[in-house]
Amino acid sequence: MSRERARRVVAWILGGIGGVLVVAVAGILVWSQVGVMAAEPEPLASVRDDPAIAYQDASVAIVLKPTDGADEEGLVFIPGAKVDPWAYAAKLSGLVTGERMTVVITRPWLNLAFFDPRPIGEYTALAPEVDTWMVGGHSLGGVRACQLAEEADALVLFGSYCANDLSASGLPVLSISGSHDGLSTRAKIEAARPKLPADAEYIEIDGVNHASFGDYGPQAGNGRRTIPDDEMTAKLTAVIGAFSGG
Repeated sequence: MSRERARRVVAWILGGIGGVLVVAVAGILVWSQVGVMAAEPEPLASVRDDPAIAYQDASVAIVLKPTDGADEEGLVFIPGAKVDPWAYAAKLSGLVTGERMTVVITRPWLNLAFFDPRPIGEYTALAPEVDTWMVGGHSLGGVRACQLAEEADALVLFGSYCANDLSASGLPVLSISGSHDGLSTRAKIEAARPKLPADAEYIEIDGVNHASFGDYGPQAGNGRRTIPDDEMTAKLTAVIGAFSGG
């Protein structure tokens, strides 16, 4: 093969690879924006209209604080895949009003925490007065929280489990699951148990499905929810409050 022909072949191959990459990236961008699960209006309004909650809707994250001042503890919360971050505000609001925590709900790139490389400091910087930070997340957001956990003081999983090994980290860990969760099932959570410290705390809430951790409507593949929203909020507040206080 002549040198000129070899160059043409290499250029053709590289051009083909480049075209495939462009199509793949474009496909991911389109897919990430289609079918995003929106926050339900009534729970969202209950947070925005609550005089006890001060909120900041920033490009990086949503920050929720008690209007009369927070304690020195906070939670960085990472949403599940393709879920509006505001969809978690109502379920986490009890931590703000009842436990006086600062809650920072991140806005993942492309609505997918998997593609977001930002460190936890990007979010904690929004509340510099907070000294102790838990990091947590729902579903895929919990998987990302596990990756950031050693930058925080504790880890809270909401219908999720770790893909990376934290078993020797010494971190306090709380895993909250639902008895009717059809996506992050009991079997999957149990299979990932060796990746967490031996003293990790596991709490399963009866009647809870995958979408019970937020307010964004039904979700394909899920089980049937039997717990009311207000009860779910109260239980999340109680178990996380007890964990952080311990």
